[in-house]
Amino acid sequence: MLQDEIPLGLTFDDVLLLPAKSDVLPTEVDVSTDLTKNIKLNIPIVSAAMDTVTEANLAIALAREGGLGILHRALSPQRQALEVDKVKKSESGMIIDPITVAPDAPIQKALDLMARYKISGVPVTENGEIGGRLVGILTNRDLRFELDSKRSVSDAMTSKNLITASVGTTLDEAKNILNKYKIEKLPIVDDDFTLRGLITIKDIEKRKKYPNACKDSLGRLRVGAAIGVGDSALARAELLIKAGVDVIAIDTAHGHSKAVINTLKHLKRKFPDVDVIAGNVATADGAEDLIKAGADAIKVGIGPGSICTTRIVAGAGVPQLTAIQSCCSVASKTGIPVIADGGIKYSGDVTKAIAAGAHCVMIGSLFAGTEESPGETILYQGRSYKTYRGMGSLGAMQQGARDRYGQEGVEKEKLVPEGVEGRVPLKGPLAMSIHQLVGGLRSGMGYCGCATLKGLRENARFVRITNAGWKESHVHDVIITKEAPNYRIE
Repeated sequence: MLQDEIPLGLTFDDVLLLPAKSDVLPTEVDVSTDLTKNIKLNIPIVSAAMDTVTEANLAIALAREGGLGILHRALSPQRQALEVDKVKKSESGMIIDPITVAPDAPIQKALDLMARYKISGVPVTENGEIGGRLVGILTNRDLRFELDSKRSVSDAMTSKNLITASVGTTLDEAKNILNKYKIEKLPIVDDDFTLRGLITIKDIEKRKKYPNACKDSLGRLRVGAAIGVGDSALARAELLIKAGVDVIAIDTAHGHSKAVINTLKHLKRKFPDVDVIAGNVATADGAEDLIKAGADAIKVGIGPGSICTTRIVAGAGVPQLTAIQSCCSVASKTGIPVIADGGIKYSGDVTKAIAAGAHCVMIGSLFAGTEESPGETILYQGRSYKTYRGMGSLGAMQQGARDRYGQEGVEKEKLVPEGVEGRVPLKGPLAMSIHQLVGGLRSGMGYCGCATLKGLRENARFVRITNAGWKESHVHDVIITKEAPNYRIE
């Protein structure tokens, strides 16, 4: 039924932020925010749960910059849990569950573990587990001249004059011990010489290199992971939680549905201490129902992504700025954070999304071209690109993403895609993209006179612009001879 009055829907390109009187310098603003009710981020950026965007490498890189990656679910539950494990074990204050081996294990097993987790050594305990009595340590130094990988770990490990520290040793004390004895790994033991943890020089150095990193209470990088709906999703969530995931995202194209609400309720009932992001929605009613069902954060966006065709194929969706405003009108009353998912093309869009009420943004295409993304690197007409596809594309659906769009059980030949497959230019390290995005956000906060993101949400004002105004906003009347790292012409 066509309403008598059809409301206007606006997106990022339809508005600009009004400059305000300001004594705020961009370098002095606070860009920290809430991801959920219980998890804070040091920058308001989350990576999309897409198979060409977020796996362990990108999640690690983003967490080091202060954001958080959501691992995609187009993996087996076991493989996805392993990706979580890789992130959680990538660095730590003190590693409370270090990788260990038994003395009678073959050296090849230790080599495999070291390669999988990208580590240079492992403690050796009597039973091969954390909580066992420490009997040695095996490092690359011990294996440098080892030719027979079938020999036992005990034949190659260092077992005499082991350098250890007691439980309660601080990181500064540990660093002094590591420097004094010129070693890289310091096992932490109790009075019975039982292994209780491990401190490495690399982790101490990473704390200095990445002071803004998003970490949990144990000093490990934070990471999220996506699940679907139904019993299989709950089973997947259990594996992810055991692996140490910080937040679960119920990842569907239409979050205002019975299946999502039921899954959310069951998940919160079974794992009440785990934060859950639910979505995607684009209306106040959708946000309200997910909040009532127990969501710790709401993900907003139906069809704004660069590779999404939902609005064209299905005819449904809401322009992203209006969707954010609508959902935030409900969420702000309950203190539930909103994540703006999709449609971010420039750093200014991040500023606009937060000014409209979002706590953070989720990004896909801008990260797909980074070195850390899992997409394939290809050469086209002399330039390097990375593959990028929507989770509603035919290829992604055929490889397990079809249930996200309510097409589970549909034959491959009869799938109705809601996305495309493409390529994006290779950009270099993720850190460079983050620097430009956050730098643009800081500038926007300075123009608006807002020192915090909370202040930006509460005090920013918009002006609606015409198509001519948008053309005027872009570079015009000139031929660009040197590209800027944060601007491109579409």
